[in-house]
Amino acid sequence: MKITLEIVKHIAHLARLEFSEEELKQFYQQMVELLDHFARISELDTENVPPTSGILPLYNVMREDNPGPTLPREEALKNAPEEESGFFKIPTILEAED
Repeated sequence: MKITLEIVKHIAHLARLEFSEEELKQFYQQMVELLDHFARISELDTENVPPTSGILPLYNVMREDNPGPTLPREEALKNAPEEESGFFKIPTILEAED
């Protein structure tokens, strides 16, 4: 994949990040190097390599999920700054695109 400085600017915009021109050029160079490295990796012969998700055996270290008594709704909401229809009301965090 060919990457351009415009693509880096677009990615920064999507991530809501602001960079100086110097920083953008630095990130552009780093992305070019990463993509080149990925291209070299994709050239490796993996025909006889079995698919794996990791090198260590997986096991669950979490405890059993045993439901217990819960707080009554009124108790849980008593210190909430705002409540609506029995739920916590929070400020909107998504903004409309221009």
